[in-house]
Amino acid sequence: MKTPLKRWLLSYAVAAVIFAVVDVVWIGTVANNQYESQIGELLAPSVNLAGAVVFYLIYVVGIVHYGVRPNDPDATLRQRVTGAALFGFFTYATWALTALAVLKDFPAVVALTDIAWGVAVCSAVTWLTATLLRRMFRRAGTSK
Repeated sequence: MKTPLKRWLLSYAVAAVIFAVVDVVWIGTVANNQYESQIGELLAPSVNLAGAVVFYLIYVVGIVHYGVRPNDPDATLRQRVTGAALFGFFTYATWALTALAVLKDFPAVVALTDIAWGVAVCSAVTWLTATLLRRMFRRAGTSK
């Protein structure tokens, strides 16, 4: 396997683990309570696990592509995090503002919270992933 592909797949694996852990903590400590109190009548009785897994698999591709950018050695950490923040903003805003526009009585506070979370989680995952990988590559003696 060629080095750029290895680097990308390693970045994906690291970002996926970080994203899953951080998002599960968020969902368990903040999102579930807010969703239950604000949009409980819209929630399914149980999570569609297949839908959730597919979301995570696809969404991490975006974080790696727009944020981590493992094969762009000239990108600064600031550029990576900014790219991730924008990715999080646009993707979460798409969902939240569409829900606000088309769902009856969808609360603006939920939309705003989701958008802020998208920015925060994508930025944090990118920062952690890029920082960990930079350290790993330095130890291994490879470039950025």
